[in-house]
This record gives sequence, C-alpha cells and structure tokens, in this order.
Amino acid sequence: MTQDYIKTLRKKVGHEPIILNFSGGILTNNQNEILLQKRSDFNAWGLPGGALEFGESAQEACIREFLEETGLKVRTKSLLGLSTNFIQYYPNQDVAQAVTIEFSVELVEKTSKKVSSETLDLKYFSKDKLPKIFNKQHQLFIDHYFNGDYPFID
Repeated sequence: MTQDYIKTLRKKVGHEPIILNFSGGILTNNQNEILLQKRSDFNAWGLPGGALEFGESAQEACIREFLEETGLKVRTKSLLGLSTNFIQYYPNQDVAQAVTIEFSVELVEKTSKKVSSETLDLKYFSKDKLPKIFNKQHQLFIDHYFNGDYPFID
C-alpha cells in the first residue's frame, strides 16, 4: 500500500481536477445520534472518513480513517451507500470528483490514540440538532441514514 497517494499525485498534477475515491462511515450511539467530526480544512462538520491509499480497500480505508480521525476502532457492518457525482472544491484550490463509499460502522473499542490534526472536534448529534454539514455529499449520506433509505446509489 502506498502512503500519501494524494500528495504524490498532487505533486504531478497540481490543483487540476481529478477523480478521488473516498470511504467513511456513520457511527451511532445508544440514542441513534451520529458521530460528526469538525474538520480543520473547512472548519465545519462532516462524517469521519477520507481517501483510499493505493492498494487499500474501501473497508480498510474506512477503518483506518476512523482510527486516525476519531481515535476509535470500528468495524464495518453494512454498506450505507455510494455517491459518485459530487465535485469538491477545497480551500487550498484542489478540485476533485469525490467517489465515496459510505458504511454503517460499529464501535470495537476506544483507544488513547491522539487524533489527526484534521479533527478539531468530535460530537454526537441527533437528527433534529444537526449542525451545518460542510458539503452536500456528506449531507446526502446523513439524510439517507436517518430516512432508513439505504443502501443507495447516487
């Protein structure tokens, strides 16, 4: 598996539009609240997850990203959905079409691992008290989850 695949790719193409594959998950607590991450790149809330490294499966990426961004070890339970038609414009001027595979995940254990600098805060939110989500693709996954409309393809 190649580490820092996106950094290597971006060194070659700069900020040009590219297609990237992402994976993440929805973790709930006993009150059916979902865990959200306040992201440092957008200073806004979204679902934990991130880009696949070269040679990594979507499930492996979801588990790795959860650990890095939340300090939680999770396992994937089921497919939540697949979204392929969203263009993300990043604050650093990068542009990417985000092909995202989202899972329903369950907690295996909490760790003492320090979370990534990509995470400003972590908090569980109920359906009625969701903060503004940083992009429409993450909001789509959240809506499908709370509507019980999954797995889905968009």
